[in-house]
Amino acid sequence: MTDLKLSLAITSNPRTWPIIDGRVKFDGIDFTRTVIGPAEMFWRQLRFAEFDVSELSMSEMMMIRARGDDRFVGIPVFTTRRFYHTGIFVRKDARIDKPADLKGKRIGVPEYIQTSALWTRGVLQSEFGVEPKDLTFFMERLPERSHAGAVGFTGAPGVTINRIPPEKSIGSMLVSGEIDACMSYNRHSDVIDRSTVDLESHPDIKPLFPDSSAEAIRYYKKTGTFPINHGMVVKRAVFERDPWVVLNIIKAFNQASDIADADRREQVAYHLDTGLVPPDYRKALATRLVKHGVTANRAVLDTVAKYSNQQGLTPRVMTMEELFAPNAIDS
Repeated sequence: MTDLKLSLAITSNPRTWPIIDGRVKFDGIDFTRTVIGPAEMFWRQLRFAEFDVSELSMSEMMMIRARGDDRFVGIPVFTTRRFYHTGIFVRKDARIDKPADLKGKRIGVPEYIQTSALWTRGVLQSEFGVEPKDLTFFMERLPERSHAGAVGFTGAPGVTINRIPPEKSIGSMLVSGEIDACMSYNRHSDVIDRSTVDLESHPDIKPLFPDSSAEAIRYYKKTGTFPINHGMVVKRAVFERDPWVVLNIIKAFNQASDIADADRREQVAYHLDTGLVPPDYRKALATRLVKHGVTANRAVLDTVAKYSNQQGLTPRVMTMEELFAPNAIDS
């Protein structure tokens, strides 16, 4: 039997490397792989549906399903997680020393609807009482190359979202003082984003949270939430013809996670042997934090679905049954 030939778009990170370099094979599927950054990938998939299988922003997956766009079926594989609210940058002269000080400020964001910004706004509201309507947003991506343009998003109720003109960027406006802060900053120039300023090293810029690790630890210990950014989708026509592909994809990514965890433990073992890190790291590293499947991630997924509805991106709180393949709901 010949393997099914499909296209796959994927980002590069330690948990996808075993997929990219071929150490993990997909049962019954021969993928043509395209390794690409998420901003371009999501725009191309949302606008043109170029790939049979791809990663996709969880926020945008929820939005298109809520709007009746059923071109894709969700796969509960989650390749990227981070505590996104800890990455906010602010101007030193903007008098922003704590999250509450963001109220009334101008804040840049590459894409208002992107999942990292959704999480950041959700945490600001739930943890610090700063609502989206308390901020004035400046969005960098242009309508013709934005995810918002691809899904038909025009704005959130009660929220002011301005467009950054093409000759400027989040980085340039933050340095010039035209905005006070930014979230989800992407420092590179490509077909989607254009900021290139190194904010981490700029003398006029500082992180909102001086110790981002301490804030991440505080948030995780309090909530138990490790925010998910990307999920995966398969074209509905592929799924309806061959529903087994979803389970085989989940199986392969679980294998890739096993390899990534083993590689990570091996690297840390070198440091343990030299005494450069304390022995209790071994116990911590034995705990797998990144898991695929709906069951292991339901609380996180329910939270981001609640935030999406709360912020006016979706008209209702999306259910897992609306988002993911029926044969993967119990995964």
